[in-house]
Amino acid sequence: MRNKFLGQGEAGYHPIRKIKVCLSGMRYAIRYDFSVAYKVYLSLLMLLACFFLRQWIDFLLIMAATGLVLIAEMFNSAIEALCDFIETKENEKIKVIKDISAAAAGISILLWAVVLVVELSNLWKIFHT
Repeated sequence: MRNKFLGQGEAGYHPIRKIKVCLSGMRYAIRYDFSVAYKVYLSLLMLLACFFLRQWIDFLLIMAATGLVLIAEMFNSAIEALCDFIETKENEKIKVIKDISAAAAGISILLWAVVLVVELSNLWKIFHT
């Protein structure tokens, strides 16, 4: 796609190419980043349970929390990789950047975990009634 600010690249908008790039990035993140992979698999299990039990609000809540945590984890991984690429030695400014990025991911993980625990307890009640 053409970069309107730099004036370089191909002209035109290609939505299929954007989808391919998105799926490629997701595949890479799941394959090589354990922190992304286990969240995807745990969330899929919960989503399947909610889907088959027709708990639509729970399904949507889990999907939203999972989306948030995956976005935060992937941004965190990208920021850390970029920082490591720019500066290979110990650097206090890079450390602060990485810490802030990790804190954002940590907050989203906490929210995701709370949602999963609450929804798991709801599903447990449904199974045992």
